[in-house]
Amino acid sequence: MSNEPFSQEELEALAAQGSKSGEQSSDSHLSDANNAGQTFDSGTTGNEGVVKTIEFDSVGSSMSSGIRAGMELIMDVNLQVAVELGRAVLKVRDVLALGPGAVVELDRHAGEPVDVVVNNKPIARGEVVVVDENFGVRITEIIDREERDARAKAA
Repeated sequence: MSNEPFSQEELEALAAQGSKSGEQSSDSHLSDANNAGQTFDSGTTGNEGVVKTIEFDSVGSSMSSGIRAGMELIMDVNLQVAVELGRAVLKVRDVLALGPGAVVELDRHAGEPVDVVVNNKPIARGEVVVVDENFGVRITEIIDREERDARAKAA
């Protein structure tokens, strides 16, 4: 097939073939286009394409499946999880004086919820429980984003 443009006769022959095969005439194409708010050059030969409506999936459904697929990629990544009973600020001399039997007083009272910290960011609070002679934490509250951000700025 050559790269030369079609001659006027060839274009008219193609247009005639299109109208013989049951396609709409150029007048009805022009009418449809005007009804849709579109315009075509009136000097066309009737070889315009048919305008079709395309339906797309809703954005939410495709995004949620994409997010799920992305989450599957990171499900086996290890995260550092710690439980924080409380904090204390000590001077160097007090830290050096620590030894067996020393007690460090924390900023929390007994029975207060502990913080569950993931990669140095608090994400939840809970209560300390014992499970088969090991300590555990029963999650009682998830920390919302605003509170996490406020705590990060304070620290």
